[in-house]
Amino acid sequence: MPTIPVPDLAPDTEFTLPTCDERTLPNGLTILAIRRTSVPLVEVRLRVPFAHADVAQSAVLAQTLLSGTADKNIVEIAAELQSVGGAFSVGVDADRLLMAGNSLVDGLPRMLATLSEVLHGATYPQDQVESERGRLVDRLNVARQQAAHQVQVALMKRVFPGHPYAIQTPEPEDVSAVLAEQVRQLHADRLHPAGATLVIVGDLPTEEALDAGQAALADWNGAGGGEKVEPVPPLETGPLLLVDRRDSVQSSIRMAMTAVPRTHPDNAAQQLANLIYGGYFSSRLVANIREDKGYTYSPRSSVDHALAGSSIIIAADVATEVTAPALWEIWYELGRMVSTDVTDEELERARRYALGTLRLGTATQSGLASLASSFAGLGLRIDWLLEHANRLAKVTADDIARVSAEVLAPAKAVTVVLGEAGRIQQPLETLTPVSQ
Repeated sequence: MPTIPVPDLAPDTEFTLPTCDERTLPNGLTILAIRRTSVPLVEVRLRVPFAHADVAQSAVLAQTLLSGTADKNIVEIAAELQSVGGAFSVGVDADRLLMAGNSLVDGLPRMLATLSEVLHGATYPQDQVESERGRLVDRLNVARQQAAHQVQVALMKRVFPGHPYAIQTPEPEDVSAVLAEQVRQLHADRLHPAGATLVIVGDLPTEEALDAGQAALADWNGAGGGEKVEPVPPLETGPLLLVDRRDSVQSSIRMAMTAVPRTHPDNAAQQLANLIYGGYFSSRLVANIREDKGYTYSPRSSVDHALAGSSIIIAADVATEVTAPALWEIWYELGRMVSTDVTDEELERARRYALGTLRLGTATQSGLASLASSFAGLGLRIDWLLEHANRLAKVTADDIARVSAEVLAPAKAVTVVLGEAGRIQQPLETLTPVSQ
């Protein structure tokens, strides 16, 4: 049967981005506007600094921020947004509270008016707080039973001891104790424009978007806000931490290493080194413990850039009986990254993947808005991506070798394994010291 050859990839085209205009209001709010004419929609992102806020109270606030104001109940708020094809979601972490929304482009003023009304006068009705609090507790109780959640909790506490990043999800018991009055007070204390950023991306002139944002939020005021998380503590290596999960048929392996921050000159080389190691399907780690040995379905590594520090996280979920062999191969591939050169083919393949995902991430209004908001939290603007693309294009194999030695050395990693300790502790102890 004749075969049809796979066509060559199209040649790279110049990476371009639309202009980002900005305006800082007297109240401290910065508005960023980007025109993207692909569809007649608009994307909005409001990012508010939220460091050092109570984790449980923050989680309840995020679930109930849109539950009512003095003039509208939860149904009326939803109906107002839906009338312009719009919706808002709210998320919170150790760095920020993020409101993400979209609507038809001609509905932007009404969507921003609703946003303003909520920021000024969210009432957090008792019945809504109790209802959403109960749902959140249920979800957290389910999550507590999942291996992925359990190992993530253990890893964060091991990597960030004494730091706000150590606790990324609240305990159900703490959420159950949150009162509506505490949520209202948290809103009053922390939801202020100082240090906040509003991003508007859509099919309208940037000046019009800036004016709409200013008209809606110029009178948003209040003292406080703008707190930042202190830098993460230096990573302290030590024995492998074994977390017992009785009767588990799988072991969850997690490793963490300190990475250079997004703004570091070596970040581009670090990104490509991570891709070659385990950051995408064509990586060395996938080829070894998935394709060759069949230890796991989806091993992966990723670079996590948070405000207070950056980390490389390696993850693999493997059958209990191959826990120690899989860990050995993970270390082996790290050792190969720091002791042998990457091939030209590996480098070019990773480079094309990185540049391609960069284009995909900025191809939509939603992706562009989310990136602009994330970068704003770091004090950057989207034109930083143009510089980053140029740096990616210039990374050499020597750069990969140098950066790998700095960030991917196995001796610099913290390792956590969650599984049935009775079956995996002894094999692991043949490889490395183990603590529980």
